[in-house]
Amino acid sequence: MSLGPDDIDQIAHDLFIAEQRRVQIGIISQRFPRMTMNDAYAIQNALVAHKQSAGGVIKGWKIGLTSHAMQQALNIDIPDSGVLFEDMFFDSGGCVPKGRFIQPRIEAEIAFVMGADLSAKASRADVLAATQSVCPALEILDTRILRLDPDSGQPRKVFDTIADNAANAGIVLGAQRHAPDAFDLRWVGAIVSRNGTVEETGLGAGVLNDPVQGIVWLAERLATNGQKIRAGDVVLSGSFIRPLEAPSGSAFSADYGLFGHVEISFE
Repeated sequence: MSLGPDDIDQIAHDLFIAEQRRVQIGIISQRFPRMTMNDAYAIQNALVAHKQSAGGVIKGWKIGLTSHAMQQALNIDIPDSGVLFEDMFFDSGGCVPKGRFIQPRIEAEIAFVMGADLSAKASRADVLAATQSVCPALEILDTRILRLDPDSGQPRKVFDTIADNAANAGIVLGAQRHAPDAFDLRWVGAIVSRNGTVEETGLGAGVLNDPVQGIVWLAERLATNGQKIRAGDVVLSGSFIRPLEAPSGSAFSADYGLFGHVEISFE
């Protein structure tokens, strides 16, 4: 790692306060150009510890940057991950209060509800056996870090996003629950509309060619940090659409056909 413990703790504290106050901090990778992925996850871990100290309860995990197009755009070849907290969950059909987030965006995903723990070397068959159910979901992204540096015009990097808990903000689960082998998840897709206009469509195959493979990847990555996917966790397997801006007054609907439906609006 290139960042020292004091820098990591300070950045995590700054991100925690930024989330509380609904403000953004400067791009971390601009301040620390030698920042590494290990630094980014160290900051995320420290941020998660801050949130737990404040009463936050971990309820699962998210996987991001699973599409080949997004990985190419950011010049990486692996996904990233973040932590889901209890207060991030919204009911389908509900409304996000005004001012809850800074610059929210929406993504469509398949969520896994785990019925058993997963080991670090979990296979695809292991993931399916450990999964209690799968369901349609929307993820709400937010950023506590500026998207663009105002002086240089440079965008934030993947290290910034990872440090910021992988841009985690909210999760909306559809009411429908299915056995993990009831559908070919590669062919589960969604038509995503904003204010009644179709904005995006996509298929589960856009997630590492198979959303189940995202869970396999996450189990191995977490093991490197002494963590694991546990029974009861909800895991967002990764988006198969581009992020959609969610300004105040917008309403989103994701039609997954026979797989289900999920919607959320923003006050």
